[in-house]
Amino acid sequence: MTTPPTTVLSVKGLAKVYGAGEQAVRAIDDVSFEVAEGEYVSIVGPSGAGKTTLLKCLSGLLPITSGTAEFLGDPIAGPPEGLALVFQDYSRSLAPWMSVYRNVELPLKARRLPKAERRDRVSEALESVGLGDRGHQYPWQMSGGMQQRVAIARGLASHPRLLLMDEPMASVDAQTRADLEDLVLSVRNRFHVTLLLVTHDIDESVYMGDRVVVLSDRPTRVREIIPVDLEGPHDQITTKSDPRFLELRNRVYAAVRGGNQQPEGAGALGR
Repeated sequence: MTTPPTTVLSVKGLAKVYGAGEQAVRAIDDVSFEVAEGEYVSIVGPSGAGKTTLLKCLSGLLPITSGTAEFLGDPIAGPPEGLALVFQDYSRSLAPWMSVYRNVELPLKARRLPKAERRDRVSEALESVGLGDRGHQYPWQMSGGMQQRVAIARGLASHPRLLLMDEPMASVDAQTRADLEDLVLSVRNRFHVTLLLVTHDIDESVYMGDRVVVLSDRPTRVREIIPVDLEGPHDQITTKSDPRFLELRNRVYAAVRGGNQQPEGAGALGR
């Protein structure tokens, strides 16, 4: 008998309200979904739908107002051990006065891991993102895409059970975005990581995810959860020209728009 996968993240009826009384703003109304171990799940929604707010609640950076969010069965009341977060703005998340090696090592030092283990983990993470020989450099000496690779390496170095990514490819050019998409997919088996990706790019949500969670306008609810049944491994040209990929992209777009059909050639929100 096959053992069902472990539920890494469970979200039930999550709501987030800012303020109180007449000044209260209900950013998230009612969000429920689960993420199983080893799964890659994308979250998309209209601009201003509260995607980043939701991710901050799930990472423990913001308290939820009502409902529940559990990581490996435990309520999320603060940043939990075994969870890592990669931000969109790599220029603010990396310390420019520290070398690439020290940036990746920083959270490991905070956990007081032995020096030899820190060295091995940093080297493995940098190698996995193609920066094995760049540890001595500083973030300001690198391109935006390279800096985001450093941020991803820092997240992977902690060997997280769940990696949260908040639009990590939004601030780079199209070619670099494609390279980063494939990079993240390539580390899946090596690090046995579960991924929750927030993105405004519909093509990316389908290309990266095993399922796509579509959010509504504020106050945010889950509009639809769409399984992605594309054959792997994924390839930027073959996969994105597959008729099934185009069908899924159109379905996600229609769900984001509340049922409106996608115009020819559209692939991202807010562009």
